[in-house]
Amino acid sequence: MSNTTITTATMEDGKPVLVPKLRFPEFRDAPEWKHIPLYLLAIRAKQKNRDEKIDRVLTNSAEFGVVDQRDFFDKDIATQGKLEGYFVVELGSYVYNPRISSTAPVGPISKNKIGTGVMSPLYTVFKFKDERNDFYEHFFKTTGWHTYMRQASSTGARHDRMAISSDDFMAMPLPVSSADEQQKIAECLSSVDELMTAQARKLDVLKSHKKGLMQQLFPREGETQPRLRFPEFQNAGEWVNQSIGDFGRVVTGSTPSTAQALFYGGGISFVSPADISDMRFVEQTKTTLTTEGFAETRHIRAGSVLFVSIGSTIGKVAQNVYDCATNQQINAVIPSSKHSGGFVYFALSLASERIAMLAGRQAVPIINKSLFSSVRIFVPKLPEQQHIASCLGSLDAFITAETKKLEAIKTHKRALMQQLFPSMEGV
Repeated sequence: MSNTTITTATMEDGKPVLVPKLRFPEFRDAPEWKHIPLYLLAIRAKQKNRDEKIDRVLTNSAEFGVVDQRDFFDKDIATQGKLEGYFVVELGSYVYNPRISSTAPVGPISKNKIGTGVMSPLYTVFKFKDERNDFYEHFFKTTGWHTYMRQASSTGARHDRMAISSDDFMAMPLPVSSADEQQKIAECLSSVDELMTAQARKLDVLKSHKKGLMQQLFPREGETQPRLRFPEFQNAGEWVNQSIGDFGRVVTGSTPSTAQALFYGGGISFVSPADISDMRFVEQTKTTLTTEGFAETRHIRAGSVLFVSIGSTIGKVAQNVYDCATNQQINAVIPSSKHSGGFVYFALSLASERIAMLAGRQAVPIINKSLFSSVRIFVPKLPEQQHIASCLGSLDAFITAETKKLEAIKTHKRALMQQLFPSMEGV
């Protein structure tokens, strides 16, 4: 592939010239691309589901593409007797969902790759005349068509939906090159997708393995010993039933009026529930440590375990890499010398759903410090705790490394797509 940078959408005789920044060697001297309206490349599908002959209802998710409604929502949203007005969506058709989201700011366009079904008439369905159209499946994952959609949509659109007429939608300009070049680009990007899918599956297997291993390394409900123990602890006896309060000091955070000045202005790091993801560690940037305000803000030393105890993310668990303070939505466990911080993290992770259920069905779920501290968990002696934490920690590190690989592939694909498609600005 040529790595020569060519100005995209330059002007020639007052007309935009469409040329991608990267082209495969065999197309390096090929003519410039053209822009052609969608209605010349595809036919809008308007066939209705007469007599409700098809009962498979599909939906177009911004994240997962075209999927079975039953699988996506875990139930049927559309009911029998209401499907006659739905559009028939054949295999290979494309679907535009006008509902906008953070991941699809003008709504998603996805290709139906799962089979014939029906969709709500709120969706726009179309099918390319040329069967070799995977190129456009990738193009619609870029932002190259977003500007046109914003310009063509009605200013009176609902806040959660694009309001664009079918005629304006079908007039959308699309980039067109030779069929061979488009196919080459599609094959290139599809190969990256396959690599991404394989990496995602690898991650899923690792996460499932970790989940199964944790269930073996910790006692099941009603049992006092785990099913799986390391050889040196085979005869170590039963685990001891302790409360979380026995693990060490339990601290509930606070948000003093001086929080912004103290934490963001050079004090210790401040951690909120929004900073806690599915990863084990919270790596807030370490700042110059000061002792001022610790009594008010309740200093939490590095390596403690943070448990979200209020709100929609209740049950999230993490360990802080650096000394920090938290807000009142987090209960932190500062482990004693008899408890491994790593073990406490994995123990609370395994028990997180059980603990979260203690909040009940309140409008804003809350687990206060007293209730949180009273939760009981079986615990072995420190050497076995450390062995379990080391084993699961190694697996966590492997999962983190593989997660970074997946993110690197995604980043590479995004950069590649920006180079392989010409800019449609000004078209």
